[in-house]
Amino acid sequence: MRKKLIALVCVVLLVGTMAFAAGTQESGSGMYKAAFIPGEIANPSQAFAAKMFEKHAAEYNIDITILDGKGDAQVETQLINNAVAQKFDAIFVNPNDINAVIPALIKAKSAGVVVGMFSSDVPAESADKARDFFVGVNDLMAGEAAGQAFLNKFPNGAKVVEIGGQSGHDAQIKRHDGFNKKIAGSKIEVIDYKACQQWDTNQAMMIMEDMIVKWGDQIDGIFCHWDGGATGILNALDAAGMKGKFIVGVDGNRAGFDQVRSGRQSVTIMQNFENMAMIEMETAKTILDGGKPAKVVNFIPLDIVDLSNIDSFTPPEW
Repeated sequence: MRKKLIALVCVVLLVGTMAFAAGTQESGSGMYKAAFIPGEIANPSQAFAAKMFEKHAAEYNIDITILDGKGDAQVETQLINNAVAQKFDAIFVNPNDINAVIPALIKAKSAGVVVGMFSSDVPAESADKARDFFVGVNDLMAGEAAGQAFLNKFPNGAKVVEIGGQSGHDAQIKRHDGFNKKIAGSKIEVIDYKACQQWDTNQAMMIMEDMIVKWGDQIDGIFCHWDGGATGILNALDAAGMKGKFIVGVDGNRAGFDQVRSGRQSVTIMQNFENMAMIEMETAKTILDGGKPAKVVNFIPLDIVDLSNIDSFTPPEW
């Protein structure tokens, strides 16, 4: 009797394990199984994006799972590999370090998993091997828009500092490149630049504190790669008693809207993560249904928000 009981338990465990593995591939509902793998769910923009994936997934016949990269490229790499092993139909990836996850993305695509890049794309030389499509903003254009804002504000020139997002992140690189390309040859002078280790408000604040000590009132304006970082910059400026600096941020999130509306931040360059998530799933579904997407690279238009037009936009949730 005891041997029969042990054998029965082993069978139940084996069946349960098989059911778990199969469940990632087929829920019995006929829906596609997909995972959104953000770099870090603690990042407010990625938390909001995850919410939008969950909100709209059923509209695209998708059963969505959220897997947190925890701000660690190794964790995100393992999650991508796990998704392949568990036979997900599609993955949507926002990378912590794009170069670190490319081998895992190539493996996923080779295994037949539809790979969509979300918000940040792979380098052009890896695109064909590492992903099927990209949906996001054109971060070069975001940087260029920031540069244009400074050109409009300071036609006779200014000294500005730039505080970048997460070092090595696709958005950080492109926003920096776009900004400096736009102001090249103008009278706008970047007197200092430093990127953060993470998209972290406190890191932006500490960098700004150091720049205040170094440059003081020589600083006419600040370009920050994200609105959450601009919050830290404003805290540093307030503590130093520095008022009236021209501040441009990117994201168009709740903090950015509040800061622009209050007059403390001059411009926020808004990206729409809800539209981004919907187009990501729509494109994946087209491929999974056997079709060919209209676009492999999908850029979501940016909205330039300042005090003169802020009331024409819906305030963001994140």
